[in-house]
Amino acid sequence: MTHDHDLVLRPTQAQIEAALHPPVGRNGGDLVVETLAGLGATTVFGLPGQHALGMFDALRRSSLRYVGLRVENNAGFAADAYGRITGEAAPLLLSTGPGALTSLAALQEAAAASAPVLAISSQIPTAGLGGGRHGYLHELPDQSASFRGVVKSVHTVRAQSQIPSALAEAWKSALTAPHGPVWVEIPQDVLLAETPLPVVTAVDATPEDLVPRPELTAVAADLLSRASRPAIIAGGGVIRADASKKLRHLAEKLQAPVVTTPGGKGAFPWTHPLSLQSWLEDRHTTDFLEDADVLLVVGSGLGELSSNYHTFAPRGRVIQIEADLGKLEANHPALGIHADAWHAVQALLETVTERADATAAERVRELLAKVRERIDAQELTLEQGVLESVRKALPADSPSFWDMTILAYWAWSAFDAKGPNHLHSAQGAGGLGYAFPAALGAAAADPTRPVLAVSGDGGALYSLAELATARQYDLDVTWLIIDDGGYGILREYMTDAFGETTATELTRPDYVALAESFGVPGVRTSPETLEADLTKALSTPGPSVVVLPAVLRMFAATHLG
Repeated sequence: MTHDHDLVLRPTQAQIEAALHPPVGRNGGDLVVETLAGLGATTVFGLPGQHALGMFDALRRSSLRYVGLRVENNAGFAADAYGRITGEAAPLLLSTGPGALTSLAALQEAAAASAPVLAISSQIPTAGLGGGRHGYLHELPDQSASFRGVVKSVHTVRAQSQIPSALAEAWKSALTAPHGPVWVEIPQDVLLAETPLPVVTAVDATPEDLVPRPELTAVAADLLSRASRPAIIAGGGVIRADASKKLRHLAEKLQAPVVTTPGGKGAFPWTHPLSLQSWLEDRHTTDFLEDADVLLVVGSGLGELSSNYHTFAPRGRVIQIEADLGKLEANHPALGIHADAWHAVQALLETVTERADATAAERVRELLAKVRERIDAQELTLEQGVLESVRKALPADSPSFWDMTILAYWAWSAFDAKGPNHLHSAQGAGGLGYAFPAALGAAAADPTRPVLAVSGDGGALYSLAELATARQYDLDVTWLIIDDGGYGILREYMTDAFGETTATELTRPDYVALAESFGVPGVRTSPETLEADLTKALSTPGPSVVVLPAVLRMFAATHLG
Protein backbone atom coordinates (compact mmCIF):
# COMPACT_ATOMS: atom_id res chain seq x y z
CA MET A 1 0.00 0.00 0.00
CA THR A 2 1.25 3.49 -0.90
CA HIS A 3 0.52 6.32 1.49
CA ASP A 4 0.51 10.01 0.61
CA HIS A 5 3.51 10.65 2.86
CA ASP A 6 5.52 8.16 0.78
CA LEU A 7 5.14 10.50 -2.21
CA VAL A 8 6.53 13.64 -0.56
CA LEU A 9 9.53 14.93 -2.51
CA ARG A 10 12.64 15.45 -0.44
CA PRO A 11 14.41 18.80 -1.02
CA THR A 12 17.99 18.79 -2.20
CA GLN A 13 20.75 20.27 -0.07
CA ALA A 14 20.95 23.24 -2.44
CA GLN A 15 17.23 23.87 -2.04
CA ILE A 16 17.57 23.68 1.73
CA GLU A 17 20.41 26.21 1.70
CA ALA A 18 18.44 28.56 -0.55
CA ALA A 19 15.43 28.31 1.76
CA LEU A 20 17.51 28.98 4.86
CA HIS A 21 19.16 32.04 3.34
CA PRO A 22 16.61 33.86 1.15
CA PRO A 23 17.67 37.04 -0.70
CA VAL A 24 17.43 40.25 1.30
CA GLY A 25 15.20 43.16 0.34
CA ARG A 26 12.14 41.09 -0.54
CA ASN A 27 8.62 41.96 0.64
CA GLY A 28 5.10 40.55 0.45
CA GLY A 29 4.85 41.74 -3.13
CA ASP A 30 7.75 39.45 -4.00
CA LEU A 31 5.79 36.51 -2.64
CA VAL A 32 2.96 37.47 -5.00
CA VAL A 33 5.05 37.68 -8.16
CA GLU A 34 7.13 34.63 -7.23
CA THR A 35 3.94 32.60 -6.77
CA LEU A 36 2.52 33.81 -10.08
CA ALA A 37 5.73 32.79 -11.86
CA GLY A 38 5.65 29.44 -10.05
CA LEU A 39 2.10 28.88 -11.25
CA GLY A 40 3.20 29.44 -14.84
CA ALA A 41 2.15 33.04 -15.42
CA THR A 42 4.29 35.05 -17.83
CA THR A 43 2.28 38.26 -18.34
CA VAL A 44 0.32 40.44 -15.91
CA PHE A 45 -2.05 43.32 -16.57
CA GLY A 46 -3.03 46.16 -14.30
CA LEU A 47 -2.69 49.69 -13.02
CA PRO A 48 -0.61 50.77 -10.00
CA GLY A 49 -2.08 52.41 -6.93
CA GLN A 50 -0.74 53.54 -3.58
CA HIS A 51 -1.80 50.45 -1.59
CA ALA A 52 -0.55 48.07 -4.32
CA LEU A 53 2.94 49.51 -4.72
CA GLY A 54 4.51 46.51 -2.96
CA MET A 55 3.35 44.27 -5.81
CA PHE A 56 4.45 46.66 -8.52
CA ASP A 57 7.86 47.22 -6.96
CA ALA A 58 8.35 43.43 -6.86
CA LEU A 59 7.72 43.22 -10.61
CA ARG A 60 11.16 44.81 -11.09
CA ARG A 61 12.72 41.74 -9.48
CA SER A 62 10.70 39.19 -11.44
CA SER A 63 10.63 37.73 -14.94
CA LEU A 64 6.96 38.64 -15.40
CA ARG A 65 6.04 40.93 -18.28
CA TYR A 66 3.81 43.81 -17.24
CA VAL A 67 1.25 45.39 -19.59
CA GLY A 68 -0.19 48.52 -17.99
CA LEU A 69 -3.44 50.00 -19.19
CA ARG A 70 -4.88 53.43 -18.42
CA VAL A 71 -8.19 52.38 -16.84
CA GLU A 72 -8.72 49.41 -14.52
CA ASN A 73 -11.82 48.25 -16.38
CA ASN A 74 -9.86 48.17 -19.62
CA ALA A 75 -7.07 46.23 -17.89
CA GLY A 76 -9.74 43.72 -16.89
CA PHE A 77 -10.92 43.41 -20.49
CA ALA A 78 -7.32 42.87 -21.63
CA ALA A 79 -6.82 40.14 -19.04
CA ASP A 80 -10.14 38.57 -20.08
CA ALA A 81 -8.98 38.32 -23.70
CA TYR A 82 -5.56 37.01 -22.71
CA GLY A 83 -7.31 34.24 -20.77
CA ARG A 84 -9.63 33.42 -23.69
CA ILE A 85 -6.76 33.24 -26.19
CA THR A 86 -4.27 31.30 -24.08
CA GLY A 87 -6.57 29.27 -21.84
CA GLU A 88 -4.37 30.39 -18.92
CA ALA A 89 -5.41 32.43 -15.90
CA ALA A 90 -4.51 36.05 -16.61
CA PRO A 91 -3.24 37.98 -13.55
CA LEU A 92 -4.79 41.43 -13.07
CA LEU A 93 -3.10 43.67 -10.48
CA LEU A 94 -5.29 46.37 -8.93
CA SER A 95 -5.30 48.83 -6.07
CA THR A 96 -7.83 49.22 -3.25
CA GLY A 97 -11.26 50.83 -3.43
CA PRO A 98 -11.82 52.97 -6.55
CA GLY A 99 -9.24 51.05 -8.57
CA ALA A 100 -10.70 47.71 -7.58
CA LEU A 101 -14.30 48.77 -8.11
CA THR A 102 -13.54 50.19 -11.55
CA SER A 103 -12.76 46.64 -12.72
CA LEU A 104 -16.20 45.25 -11.83
CA ALA A 105 -17.80 45.54 -15.28
CA ALA A 106 -14.87 43.72 -16.87
CA LEU A 107 -15.02 40.97 -14.27
CA GLN A 108 -18.75 40.59 -14.91
CA GLU A 109 -18.01 40.04 -18.60
CA ALA A 110 -15.29 37.51 -17.73
CA ALA A 111 -17.76 35.68 -15.47
CA ALA A 112 -20.48 35.63 -18.12
CA ALA A 113 -18.05 34.40 -20.78
CA SER A 114 -16.13 32.02 -18.47
CA ALA A 115 -12.79 33.76 -19.04
CA PRO A 116 -10.09 32.86 -16.48
CA VAL A 117 -8.91 36.08 -14.80
CA LEU A 118 -6.92 36.13 -11.55
CA ALA A 119 -7.66 39.57 -10.06
CA ILE A 120 -5.29 40.50 -7.23
CA SER A 121 -6.10 43.67 -5.33
CA SER A 122 -4.50 45.42 -2.42
CA GLN A 123 -6.53 46.15 0.70
CA ILE A 124 -6.40 48.70 3.49
CA PRO A 125 -3.90 47.82 6.25
CA THR A 126 -4.72 44.73 8.31
CA ALA A 127 -5.65 46.80 11.35
CA GLY A 128 -8.55 48.29 9.37
CA LEU A 129 -10.15 45.02 8.29
CA GLY A 130 -13.41 44.01 9.89
CA GLY A 131 -15.85 46.71 8.85
CA GLY A 132 -14.99 49.56 11.22
CA ARG A 133 -14.73 53.10 9.84
CA HIS A 134 -11.07 53.92 10.42
CA GLY A 135 -10.71 56.57 7.71
CA TYR A 136 -8.02 54.83 5.66
CA LEU A 137 -7.51 55.98 2.08
CA HIS A 138 -9.76 53.94 -0.29
CA GLU A 139 -11.49 52.27 2.68
CA LEU A 140 -14.57 50.11 2.12
CA PRO A 141 -16.36 48.36 5.00
CA ASP A 142 -16.12 45.06 3.11
CA GLN A 143 -14.36 45.33 -0.23
CA SER A 144 -14.74 41.64 -1.06
CA ALA A 145 -18.54 41.92 -0.73
CA SER A 146 -18.57 44.07 -3.88
CA PHE A 147 -17.06 41.18 -5.83
CA ARG A 148 -18.65 38.13 -4.24
CA GLY A 149 -21.69 38.21 -6.53
CA VAL A 150 -19.55 38.62 -9.65
CA VAL A 151 -16.53 36.31 -9.42
CA LYS A 152 -16.23 32.55 -8.89
CA SER A 153 -14.39 32.74 -5.60
CA VAL A 154 -13.00 35.30 -3.13
CA HIS A 155 -9.76 34.87 -1.18
CA THR A 156 -8.64 37.30 1.54
CA VAL A 157 -5.01 37.18 2.73
CA ARG A 158 -4.13 38.36 6.25
CA ALA A 159 -0.50 37.20 6.55
CA GLN A 160 2.43 36.72 4.19
CA SER A 161 2.50 32.97 4.76
CA GLN A 162 -1.02 32.78 3.26
CA ILE A 163 -0.05 34.40 -0.07
CA PRO A 164 1.22 31.33 -2.00
CA SER A 165 -1.65 29.09 -0.90
CA ALA A 166 -4.32 31.72 -1.52
CA LEU A 167 -3.03 32.46 -5.02
CA ALA A 168 -2.73 28.75 -5.83
CA GLU A 169 -6.28 28.12 -4.66
CA ALA A 170 -7.55 31.06 -6.70
CA TRP A 171 -5.59 29.96 -9.79
CA LYS A 172 -7.10 26.48 -9.53
CA SER A 173 -10.58 27.96 -9.15
CA ALA A 174 -10.16 30.18 -12.23
CA LEU A 175 -9.10 27.23 -14.40
CA THR A 176 -11.53 24.61 -13.13
CA ALA A 177 -14.52 24.26 -15.47
CA PRO A 178 -16.38 26.48 -15.83
CA HIS A 179 -13.50 28.93 -16.12
CA GLY A 180 -14.04 32.35 -14.61
CA PRO A 181 -12.62 35.34 -12.77
CA VAL A 182 -11.51 35.05 -9.15
CA TRP A 183 -10.67 37.67 -6.54
CA VAL A 184 -7.70 37.84 -4.14
CA GLU A 185 -7.11 40.79 -1.81
CA ILE A 186 -3.98 41.46 0.24
CA PRO A 187 -3.58 44.27 2.82
CA GLN A 188 -1.12 47.06 2.09
CA ASP A 189 1.06 46.32 5.11
CA VAL A 190 1.32 42.64 4.20
CA LEU A 191 2.56 43.62 0.74
CA LEU A 192 5.08 46.18 1.98
CA ALA A 193 6.61 44.37 4.96
CA GLU A 194 9.97 42.72 4.43
CA THR A 195 9.59 38.97 4.33
CA PRO A 196 11.83 36.32 5.91
CA LEU A 197 10.04 33.56 3.95
CA PRO A 198 11.94 31.52 1.32
CA VAL A 199 11.57 32.26 -2.37
CA VAL A 200 8.44 30.64 -3.79
CA THR A 201 9.28 28.19 -6.58
CA ALA A 202 6.99 25.75 -8.38
CA VAL A 203 3.41 25.79 -7.10
CA ASP A 204 0.94 22.98 -7.79
CA ALA A 205 -2.55 24.21 -8.64
CA THR A 206 -3.74 21.70 -11.22
CA PRO A 207 -7.45 22.20 -11.95
CA GLU A 208 -9.75 19.24 -11.50
CA ASP A 209 -11.45 17.61 -14.49
CA LEU A 210 -15.25 17.88 -14.59
CA VAL A 211 -16.28 14.52 -16.05
CA PRO A 212 -19.83 13.39 -16.79
CA ARG A 213 -21.67 10.68 -14.92
CA PRO A 214 -21.53 7.59 -17.19
CA GLU A 215 -25.15 6.61 -16.64
CA LEU A 216 -26.24 10.01 -17.99
CA THR A 217 -24.08 9.86 -21.12
CA ALA A 218 -25.37 6.32 -21.71
CA VAL A 219 -28.97 7.58 -21.73
CA ALA A 220 -27.99 10.55 -23.92
CA ALA A 221 -26.21 8.28 -26.41
CA ASP A 222 -29.26 6.02 -26.63
CA LEU A 223 -31.59 8.98 -27.28
CA LEU A 224 -29.32 10.41 -29.97
CA SER A 225 -28.76 7.05 -31.65
CA ARG A 226 -32.51 6.44 -31.97
CA ALA A 227 -33.42 10.01 -32.96
CA SER A 228 -35.13 10.74 -36.29
CA ARG A 229 -34.29 14.44 -36.45
CA PRO A 230 -31.42 15.19 -34.05
CA ALA A 231 -29.90 18.67 -33.93
CA ILE A 232 -27.10 20.31 -31.96
CA ILE A 233 -26.64 23.77 -30.42
CA ALA A 234 -22.95 24.49 -29.81
CA GLY A 235 -22.15 27.21 -27.28
CA GLY A 236 -19.06 28.87 -25.90
CA GLY A 237 -18.38 25.91 -23.63
CA VAL A 238 -17.33 23.91 -26.70
CA ILE A 239 -14.60 26.44 -27.48
CA ARG A 240 -13.40 26.83 -23.89
CA ALA A 241 -13.11 23.04 -23.58
CA ASP A 242 -11.29 22.77 -26.94
CA ALA A 243 -13.95 20.31 -28.04
CA SER A 244 -14.68 21.62 -31.55
CA LYS A 245 -13.11 18.70 -33.42
CA LYS A 246 -14.86 16.16 -31.24
CA LEU A 247 -18.18 17.94 -31.75
CA ARG A 248 -17.71 17.83 -35.51
CA HIS A 249 -17.03 14.09 -35.40
CA LEU A 250 -20.12 13.57 -33.26
CA ALA A 251 -22.33 15.62 -35.60
CA GLU A 252 -21.08 13.67 -38.60
CA LYS A 253 -21.60 10.35 -36.84
CA LEU A 254 -25.18 11.33 -35.97
CA GLN A 255 -25.85 13.35 -39.17
CA ALA A 256 -27.11 16.09 -36.85
CA PRO A 257 -27.28 19.71 -38.07
CA VAL A 258 -25.38 22.16 -35.85
CA VAL A 259 -26.04 25.82 -35.01
CA THR A 260 -23.55 27.88 -33.02
CA THR A 261 -24.43 30.54 -30.46
CA PRO A 262 -22.78 34.00 -30.46
CA GLY A 263 -20.38 32.76 -27.79
CA GLY A 264 -19.79 29.55 -29.74
CA LYS A 265 -18.84 31.19 -33.04
CA GLY A 266 -16.40 28.98 -34.89
CA ALA A 267 -17.16 25.87 -32.84
CA PHE A 268 -18.42 24.20 -36.04
CA PRO A 269 -17.18 24.82 -39.62
CA TRP A 270 -19.28 27.53 -41.25
CA THR A 271 -19.56 25.86 -44.68
CA HIS A 272 -19.94 22.27 -43.46
CA PRO A 273 -22.97 20.51 -45.04
CA LEU A 274 -24.46 20.14 -41.55
CA SER A 275 -23.83 23.76 -40.52
CA LEU A 276 -26.88 25.88 -39.73
CA GLN A 277 -24.35 28.65 -39.13
CA SER A 278 -25.37 31.10 -36.37
CA TRP A 279 -28.80 32.41 -37.29
CA LEU A 280 -30.37 31.94 -33.86
CA GLU A 281 -32.13 35.32 -34.10
CA ASP A 282 -34.29 33.93 -36.90
CA ARG A 283 -37.70 32.30 -36.69
CA HIS A 284 -36.89 29.75 -39.40
CA THR A 285 -33.93 28.51 -37.33
CA THR A 286 -36.02 28.53 -34.17
CA ASP A 287 -38.68 26.41 -35.90
CA PHE A 288 -36.03 24.00 -37.17
CA LEU A 289 -34.62 23.48 -33.67
CA GLU A 290 -38.08 23.14 -32.12
CA ASP A 291 -38.83 20.38 -34.63
CA ALA A 292 -35.83 18.28 -33.53
CA ASP A 293 -36.98 15.14 -31.72
CA VAL A 294 -33.68 15.13 -29.78
CA LEU A 295 -31.77 18.37 -29.28
CA LEU A 296 -28.22 18.23 -27.91
CA VAL A 297 -27.13 21.51 -26.29
CA VAL A 298 -23.38 21.61 -25.59
CA GLY A 299 -21.83 24.40 -23.53
CA SER A 300 -24.77 26.80 -23.63
CA GLY A 301 -27.33 27.85 -21.04
CA LEU A 302 -29.90 28.69 -23.77
CA GLY A 303 -30.07 32.25 -22.52
CA GLU A 304 -31.69 35.25 -24.14
CA LEU A 305 -29.66 35.44 -27.36
CA SER A 306 -29.35 31.67 -27.81
CA SER A 307 -33.11 31.13 -27.48
CA ASN A 308 -34.25 33.90 -29.83
CA TYR A 309 -35.15 36.01 -26.80
CA HIS A 310 -36.81 33.15 -24.95
CA THR A 311 -39.27 32.40 -27.75
CA PHE A 312 -37.68 28.99 -28.35
CA ALA A 313 -39.94 26.16 -27.10
CA PRO A 314 -38.49 22.73 -27.92
CA ARG A 315 -40.99 19.96 -28.53
CA GLY A 316 -38.54 17.05 -28.41
CA ARG A 317 -36.16 15.76 -25.75
CA VAL A 318 -33.37 18.13 -24.75
CA ILE A 319 -29.93 16.93 -23.62
CA GLN A 320 -27.88 19.71 -22.04
CA ILE A 321 -24.14 19.41 -21.37
CA GLU A 322 -23.03 22.33 -19.20
CA ALA A 323 -20.07 22.96 -16.88
CA ASP A 324 -21.80 25.82 -15.08
CA LEU A 325 -24.20 24.20 -12.64
CA GLY A 326 -26.28 27.38 -12.44
CA LYS A 327 -27.08 27.15 -16.16
CA LEU A 328 -28.06 23.48 -16.13
CA GLU A 329 -31.79 23.26 -16.92
CA ALA A 330 -32.15 26.92 -15.95
CA ASN A 331 -34.35 27.65 -18.97
CA HIS A 332 -35.64 24.31 -20.26
CA PRO A 333 -36.22 20.85 -18.75
CA ALA A 334 -33.52 18.53 -20.04
CA LEU A 335 -31.40 15.49 -19.41
CA GLY A 336 -28.84 17.66 -17.62
CA ILE A 337 -25.22 16.52 -17.72
CA HIS A 338 -22.94 18.55 -15.47
CA ALA A 339 -19.61 18.21 -17.23
CA ASP A 340 -16.89 19.87 -19.25
CA ALA A 341 -17.78 19.67 -22.95
CA TRP A 342 -14.60 17.84 -23.96
CA HIS A 343 -15.18 14.92 -21.61
CA ALA A 344 -18.91 14.69 -22.28
CA VAL A 345 -18.63 14.81 -26.08
CA GLN A 346 -15.85 12.23 -25.94
CA ALA A 347 -18.10 9.93 -23.91
CA LEU A 348 -20.88 10.33 -26.47
CA LEU A 349 -18.50 9.66 -29.36
CA GLU A 350 -17.57 6.36 -27.75
CA THR A 351 -21.14 5.23 -27.17
CA VAL A 352 -23.48 6.58 -29.88
CA THR A 353 -24.47 4.43 -32.83
CA GLU A 354 -23.74 5.88 -36.25
CA ARG A 355 -26.85 7.16 -38.05
CA ALA A 356 -27.57 7.44 -41.74
CA ASP A 357 -29.73 10.39 -42.81
CA ALA A 358 -29.88 11.37 -46.47
CA THR A 359 -32.16 14.33 -45.71
CA ALA A 360 -30.04 16.19 -43.13
CA ALA A 361 -27.86 18.20 -45.51
CA GLU A 362 -30.84 19.05 -47.72
CA ARG A 363 -32.83 20.30 -44.72
CA VAL A 364 -29.87 22.50 -43.79
CA ARG A 365 -29.70 23.96 -47.32
CA GLU A 366 -33.42 24.68 -47.28
CA LEU A 367 -33.20 26.42 -43.90
CA LEU A 368 -30.26 28.63 -44.96
CA ALA A 369 -32.08 29.53 -48.19
CA LYS A 370 -35.09 30.72 -46.16
CA VAL A 371 -32.82 32.82 -43.95
CA ARG A 372 -31.10 34.40 -46.97
CA GLU A 373 -34.46 35.14 -48.58
CA ARG A 374 -35.69 36.86 -45.41
CA ILE A 375 -32.55 39.01 -45.05
CA ASP A 376 -32.31 39.86 -48.76
CA ALA A 377 -35.90 41.12 -48.74
CA GLN A 378 -34.94 43.86 -46.26
CA GLU A 379 -32.57 45.75 -48.62
CA LEU A 380 -29.61 45.71 -46.23
CA THR A 381 -26.89 45.68 -48.87
CA LEU A 382 -24.77 48.29 -47.05
CA GLU A 383 -24.62 46.24 -43.87
CA GLN A 384 -23.93 42.97 -45.69
CA GLY A 385 -21.25 44.65 -47.79
CA VAL A 386 -19.48 46.14 -44.77
CA LEU A 387 -19.45 42.78 -42.99
CA GLU A 388 -18.18 41.05 -46.13
CA SER A 389 -15.38 43.63 -46.47
CA VAL A 390 -14.28 42.98 -42.89
CA ARG A 391 -14.27 39.23 -43.50
CA LYS A 392 -12.19 39.56 -46.67
CA ALA A 393 -9.66 41.90 -45.02
CA LEU A 394 -9.18 39.91 -41.82
CA PRO A 395 -6.65 37.04 -42.09
CA ALA A 396 -8.30 33.67 -41.54
CA ASP A 397 -6.27 32.90 -38.40
CA SER A 398 -6.60 36.34 -36.79
CA PRO A 399 -8.86 36.84 -33.77
CA SER A 400 -11.40 39.65 -33.70
CA PHE A 401 -12.99 41.44 -30.74
CA TRP A 402 -16.35 43.17 -31.08
CA ASP A 403 -18.00 45.80 -28.93
CA MET A 404 -21.75 46.01 -28.40
CA THR A 405 -22.44 47.69 -31.71
CA ILE A 406 -24.73 47.04 -34.69
CA LEU A 407 -22.02 45.46 -36.82
CA ALA A 408 -21.27 43.06 -33.96
CA TYR A 409 -24.93 42.04 -33.80
CA TRP A 410 -24.68 41.26 -37.49
CA ALA A 411 -21.48 39.32 -36.86
CA TRP A 412 -23.16 37.12 -34.23
CA SER A 413 -25.44 35.79 -36.95
CA ALA A 414 -23.70 36.34 -40.28
CA PHE A 415 -19.90 36.33 -39.79
CA ASP A 416 -17.76 33.29 -40.54
CA ALA A 417 -15.24 33.19 -37.69
CA LYS A 418 -13.04 30.77 -39.71
CA GLY A 419 -12.30 28.68 -36.64
CA PRO A 420 -12.83 28.26 -32.91
CA ASN A 421 -11.66 30.96 -30.49
CA HIS A 422 -11.40 33.53 -33.27
CA LEU A 423 -14.42 35.76 -32.62
CA HIS A 424 -15.05 37.32 -29.22
CA SER A 425 -17.55 39.92 -28.11
CA ALA A 426 -19.03 41.41 -24.97
CA GLN A 427 -22.34 39.58 -25.41
CA GLY A 428 -21.89 37.77 -22.10
CA ALA A 429 -22.62 40.78 -19.90
CA GLY A 430 -23.36 43.28 -22.66
CA GLY A 431 -21.23 46.22 -21.49
CA LEU A 432 -19.63 48.84 -23.69
CA GLY A 433 -15.93 49.40 -24.22
CA TYR A 434 -14.80 45.77 -24.51
CA ALA A 435 -13.36 45.47 -28.02
CA PHE A 436 -10.20 47.59 -28.12
CA PRO A 437 -8.67 46.79 -24.70
CA ALA A 438 -9.57 43.11 -25.19
CA ALA A 439 -7.81 43.14 -28.56
CA LEU A 440 -4.74 44.61 -26.84
CA GLY A 441 -4.76 41.68 -24.42
CA ALA A 442 -5.01 39.23 -27.32
CA ALA A 443 -2.11 40.90 -29.10
CA ALA A 444 -0.04 40.60 -25.93
CA ALA A 445 -0.95 36.90 -25.77
CA ASP A 446 0.04 36.18 -29.37
CA PRO A 447 2.13 38.80 -31.22
CA THR A 448 2.50 36.58 -34.31
CA ARG A 449 -0.79 37.62 -35.93
CA PRO A 450 -2.69 40.90 -36.24
CA VAL A 451 -5.81 41.43 -34.14
CA LEU A 452 -8.97 43.32 -35.12
CA ALA A 453 -11.17 45.36 -32.77
CA VAL A 454 -14.58 46.63 -33.90
CA SER A 455 -16.43 49.39 -32.02
CA GLY A 456 -19.14 51.92 -32.60
CA ASP A 457 -18.31 55.52 -31.77
CA GLY A 458 -20.20 55.23 -28.48
CA GLY A 459 -18.18 52.22 -27.36
CA ALA A 460 -14.96 53.71 -28.69
CA LEU A 461 -15.30 56.67 -26.30
CA TYR A 462 -14.86 54.22 -23.40
CA SER A 463 -11.45 53.11 -24.62
CA LEU A 464 -9.65 56.06 -26.21
CA ALA A 465 -7.07 56.26 -23.43
CA GLU A 466 -5.80 52.83 -24.45
CA LEU A 467 -4.43 54.26 -27.70
CA ALA A 468 -1.53 55.25 -25.44
CA THR A 469 -1.21 51.63 -24.30
CA ALA A 470 -1.26 50.35 -27.88
CA ARG A 471 1.50 52.76 -28.82
CA GLN A 472 3.60 52.22 -25.69
CA TYR A 473 3.74 48.44 -26.17
CA ASP A 474 3.51 48.55 -29.99
CA LEU A 475 0.64 46.06 -30.00
CA ASP A 476 -0.51 44.85 -33.42
CA VAL A 477 -4.17 45.84 -33.21
CA THR A 478 -6.26 47.49 -35.90
CA TRP A 479 -9.27 49.31 -34.47
CA LEU A 480 -12.26 49.71 -36.78
CA ILE A 481 -14.61 52.42 -35.47
CA ILE A 482 -18.06 52.63 -37.07
CA ASP A 483 -18.98 56.29 -36.55
CA ASP A 484 -22.73 56.88 -36.73
CA GLY A 485 -22.86 59.82 -34.34
CA GLY A 486 -24.44 58.09 -31.38
CA TYR A 487 -25.59 54.90 -29.73
CA GLY A 488 -26.90 53.35 -32.94
CA ILE A 489 -28.77 50.34 -31.63
CA LEU A 490 -30.39 52.37 -28.83
CA ARG A 491 -31.44 54.89 -31.48
CA GLU A 492 -33.25 52.07 -33.28
CA TYR A 493 -34.77 50.65 -30.10
CA MET A 494 -36.11 54.03 -28.95
CA THR A 495 -37.45 54.97 -32.36
CA ASP A 496 -39.28 51.66 -32.63
CA ALA A 497 -40.65 51.85 -29.07
CA PHE A 498 -41.39 55.56 -28.66
CA GLY A 499 -41.22 57.16 -32.11
CA GLU A 500 -38.31 59.40 -31.11
CA THR A 501 -34.97 59.22 -29.32
CA THR A 502 -33.55 60.59 -26.10
CA ALA A 503 -29.87 60.69 -25.06
CA THR A 504 -28.66 58.67 -28.04
CA GLU A 505 -26.84 61.40 -30.01
CA LEU A 506 -23.19 62.10 -29.27
CA THR A 507 -20.66 64.83 -29.88
CA ARG A 508 -17.50 62.95 -30.75
CA PRO A 509 -13.91 63.77 -31.69
CA ASP A 510 -12.10 63.46 -34.99
CA TYR A 511 -10.98 59.90 -34.38
CA VAL A 512 -8.31 59.97 -37.08
CA ALA A 513 -6.70 63.13 -35.70
CA LEU A 514 -7.02 61.79 -32.18
CA ALA A 515 -5.29 58.52 -33.08
CA GLU A 516 -2.48 60.39 -34.81
CA SER A 517 -1.99 62.55 -31.71
CA PHE A 518 -1.07 59.32 -29.92
CA GLY A 519 1.32 58.38 -32.68
CA VAL A 520 -1.10 55.78 -34.05
CA PRO A 521 -1.78 55.89 -37.82
CA GLY A 522 -5.39 56.61 -38.69
CA VAL A 523 -7.45 56.64 -41.86
CA ARG A 524 -11.00 57.66 -42.71
CA THR A 525 -12.57 55.14 -45.05
CA SER A 526 -15.86 54.49 -46.87
CA PRO A 527 -17.90 51.35 -47.57
CA GLU A 528 -16.29 51.23 -51.02
CA THR A 529 -12.69 51.49 -49.74
CA LEU A 530 -13.10 49.65 -46.43
CA GLU A 531 -11.70 46.32 -47.58
CA ALA A 532 -8.54 47.88 -49.03
CA ASP A 533 -7.97 50.23 -46.09
CA LEU A 534 -8.56 47.51 -43.52
CA THR A 535 -6.32 45.07 -45.39
CA LYS A 536 -3.50 47.61 -45.44
CA ALA A 537 -3.89 48.44 -41.74
CA LEU A 538 -3.95 44.77 -40.72
CA SER A 539 -0.87 43.99 -42.80
CA THR A 540 1.13 46.88 -41.31
CA PRO A 541 2.71 45.96 -37.96
CA GLY A 542 1.70 47.97 -34.90
CA PRO A 543 -1.50 49.73 -33.89
CA SER A 544 -3.77 51.56 -36.32
CA VAL A 545 -7.24 53.07 -36.49
CA VAL A 546 -9.71 52.87 -39.37
CA VAL A 547 -12.81 55.08 -39.10
CA LEU A 548 -15.92 54.31 -41.15
CA PRO A 549 -18.60 57.04 -41.04
CA ALA A 550 -21.79 55.05 -41.68
CA VAL A 551 -25.26 54.55 -40.24
CA LEU A 552 -25.97 50.83 -40.23
CA ARG A 553 -29.31 49.16 -39.61
CA MET A 554 -30.23 45.90 -37.94
CA PHE A 555 -32.13 43.17 -39.73
CA ALA A 556 -35.73 42.80 -38.58
CA ALA A 557 -36.27 40.84 -35.39
CA THR A 558 -38.39 37.70 -35.52
CA HIS A 559 -39.15 37.32 -31.81
CA LEU A 560 -41.69 40.16 -31.62
CA GLY A 561 -44.46 38.26 -33.37
